Amino acid sequence: MSQTLLDILQYYGAGAAVLAAFIVSLDLGRSVTGWAFVLFVTSSVALILWGFLQQDSEGIGWQNIGLFFINCLGVYRYLIRKKEPS
Repeated sequence: MSQTLLDILQYYGAGAAVLAAFIVSLDLGRSVTGWAFVLFVTSSVALILWGFLQQDSEGIGWQNIGLFFINCLGVYRYLIRKKEPS
């Protein structure tokens, strides 16, 4: 596997996660938070790939499999599911 591709996956995954967490922390509303979860999903995918392609990094891969499903739930809750009126 190309070291350049591994570096791109690693640093994209890390940077996207930080940016998504920052966006969520701003509490800019349901739609913006939902798109931050989309960014989290892309981060998880990148880090799953990196974790299983990079030697001795399987722990990050397994962690991000769990985070992938949590982030997909966030996408569903904030972008897909219609919130019932109170």
